[in-house]
Amino acid sequence: MSVGLLAVVDDILTAAVKASAKTAGVVIDDAAVTPQYVQGITPARELPVVFKIALGSLVNKFVIITPIALLLTAFAPWALPFLLVIGGSFLCFEGAEKVLEWFGFHHGSAEDEGPRDERKLVLGAVRTDLILSAEIMLIALANLDPGLSIWMTLIVLLLIGLALTALVYGAVALLVKIDDVGLGLMKSPRRSTRRAGARVVAAMPAVFRVISIVGTVAMLWVGGHIVIENLAATLWAGLYDVVHAVTHAIEAVGPVVSWIVETVLFAILGLVWGLVIVAVVTGVSRLMRRGATTAH
Repeated sequence: MSVGLLAVVDDILTAAVKASAKTAGVVIDDAAVTPQYVQGITPARELPVVFKIALGSLVNKFVIITPIALLLTAFAPWALPFLLVIGGSFLCFEGAEKVLEWFGFHHGSAEDEGPRDERKLVLGAVRTDLILSAEIMLIALANLDPGLSIWMTLIVLLLIGLALTALVYGAVALLVKIDDVGLGLMKSPRRSTRRAGARVVAAMPAVFRVISIVGTVAMLWVGGHIVIENLAATLWAGLYDVVHAVTHAIEAVGPVVSWIVETVLFAILGLVWGLVIVAVVTGVSRLMRRGATTAH
């Protein structure tokens, strides 16, 4: 009896490790995207906000994504790529908005210019996490043995969701509190320790700027990859074929260079698609405001 139970546990853990390994790229992107949402709030609220976002991520994975994914996989697998195209388009839209902000174009409302509202911040982060978590869980689901029972599949997905959420938001929590560690070191009686602490504190603004850039690029890369790959699986494979042809042509240079080129291409295409969506959303918003003003 115990041997059989151990064998089941071993099968579950093995499946979880293999499937979660395939999600590494999106997990890294998730960890890069999230810290930018915590910027601009008081240090005392950083960890509570990260905790709230982590709880929202668990709700995304277990209450929304996993049940829907299992149902669609069983009854309407054709719908999954279309949902992913919509989710990827949202990431492209958010990434393009951030790029436009770098160049002085602001598309937010006036209330976005004031102090950051914690509730809106958490909702925005959880909304973005929904797309990234969907990609993580769907990749994991696609890499599970189809011979697993529905209950074993569910347990494996729960393990993957818990482990990756703890990994991502544990790393984010550590990152946003590094400056507090530096401040603590600055109180040390040892001069060398105080200097190290001062360097840590001085470096954090630059670190967060880099994280913001990496997070935006990650949004565009993942969003572009999701959109193009799932368009290829449903409606049109032209762009995917172009990216594949380019990366195939430089495979001889090495896998790292090939991966970098593929990433850049997906990010550029994601940016272009995101800018198109921003233009459409902005145009529609202006027309609606103009119509409301005329009616008034």
